[in-house]
Amino acid sequence: MMTIEIREATLGDLSSILALYSQLGMDNGDVLPPNRAKKIYNKLQSYPDYKLYVALKNSLHVGAFALLIMDNLGHQGASSGIVEDVIVRRDVRGQGIGKTMMEFAVQKCRERGCYKISLSSNLQRVGAHRFYESLGYRRHGYSFFIDLHKEEARL
Repeated sequence: MMTIEIREATLGDLSSILALYSQLGMDNGDVLPPNRAKKIYNKLQSYPDYKLYVALKNSLHVGAFALLIMDNLGHQGASSGIVEDVIVRRDVRGQGIGKTMMEFAVQKCRERGCYKISLSSNLQRVGAHRFYESLGYRRHGYSFFIDLHKEEARL
């Protein structure tokens, strides 16, 4: 039986997390330089309900994700959770690591009394969509965004 440890990321995990994110294919495989990642990590530590987590198998980094639990004035004040930047190392996908991470996130949200947990996934990531749907996530509504980097380039 495979044992996956999920814990809050530390500063010492950053280089492994950046290596994981390089596998996603976003930003042409580029990742933050270590010094900038460290500054952002330190800033994240000041956010009370935004956590970066790592998944470890045999002490090796095999996954990561971020979870924001936010308070709401709507929904009778019930909190909601947002999962971001989910990644499982390419060579260990399909082994239940992603499922374990997502179950961990759901449990954290349940503990906090969230009325929902949501995530966004690029339309091109069809395999990821199948994965999320296999865990009970449903497509709901539309996700809208403005790519501010491209918008700034046009100005």
